[in-house]
Amino acid sequence: MIRDVIASLPSELPILIAGPTASGKSALALAIAEAQGGVIVNADASQVYDCWRVLTARPSAQEESRAPHRLYGHLPFDAPYSTGHWLREVTPLLSGERPIIVGGTGLYFTALTQGLADIPETPPELRKHADQMDMAAMLTELDADTITRIDVANRARVQRAWEVLTSTGRGLAHWQDNTASPLLKARTYAGIVMDSPKEWLTPRIATRFDDMLRGGALEEARAMQDRFDPILPSCRAIGVAEAIALLRGEMDHDTAVEQATIATRQYAKRQRTWFRARMADWRWIASSELAKI
Repeated sequence: MIRDVIASLPSELPILIAGPTASGKSALALAIAEAQGGVIVNADASQVYDCWRVLTARPSAQEESRAPHRLYGHLPFDAPYSTGHWLREVTPLLSGERPIIVGGTGLYFTALTQGLADIPETPPELRKHADQMDMAAMLTELDADTITRIDVANRARVQRAWEVLTSTGRGLAHWQDNTASPLLKARTYAGIVMDSPKEWLTPRIATRFDDMLRGGALEEARAMQDRFDPILPSCRAIGVAEAIALLRGEMDHDTAVEQATIATRQYAKRQRTWFRARMADWRWIASSELAKI
């Protein structure tokens, strides 16, 4: 029973909860906070922006009222944000009330528990140039070691690697091999991964985007349509482009739902692969058990 799992968690250690999209990790974080206390801290790159609550499945206002939440919706749509930014923001939260860090951005958890390379900031003019480049062209310039370490289907990761190589003359893999000590070392936290096999997760994903459209996502998109810029990280969240296209009459409802659903399934697959490769020693909990909370 999931209540037994919660009761067995060390109340004195930070809790880290990773999982693919739609796996129920936020529900688990809230259950832990209500049972044991603590502050829920966001570790999802899309949920930091204030323009998307429904489209990124950010906790609702009602859920946020049930426990303290941090680093959710605290940035404007055009704010630059990276793993380094997140790590700097989460650092002071580690020494306050017990944090329950939850999200699907695997790189955040890796940086927190394995360290983050101290890479110089990318010059703004270089980033603007990279924003206009084709992802395939950037990939051809990356070193082999870096290619084996990044998600080559994720434009943000590919662009970041290209920017690092171009601005420093050294590949991202080189910087990663010279990484500082992590903020949370082994045995100073309890790590949980939501075990969400494809056959369980796919039906949940199948209805998710349509539910979002009917639950306020179109209103969010309407408020952002004049500011929508596919280059901005905030506008690359899954479903944003489809919602905007639907509003503009560039895509019908069924096509928008289908494309967003396919993108979500693909993203969940990449997340599961990341967690299996890097968090095999964490505690894996079946998402299906959440129904028993």
